[in-house]
Amino acid sequence: MLTPCIIDCPYCGEPIEILVDASLPSQQYIEDCQVCCRPITLRVEVDADGEPQVRATGENDA
Repeated sequence: MLTPCIIDCPYCGEPIEILVDASLPSQQYIEDCQVCCRPITLRVEVDADGEPQVRATGENDA
C-alpha cells in the first residue's frame, strides 16, 4: 500500500510528492529530490491510525 505524502526538500525547499509504503511500521531510506536531485534521507513512522509521518533531512543534518 503506497501512500502519497508531500515533503519539503531540505536543500531547495520545494514541495515534492513521495510515495511511502505504509504497510511497514518504521523505515528509513534515501530518495533524490525531483527538483534539485540532492539525496534526502527519509524517516517514516506509521502512527496508530495507519498514517505515515515523514521526516526529511539532508546529508549534513542531525
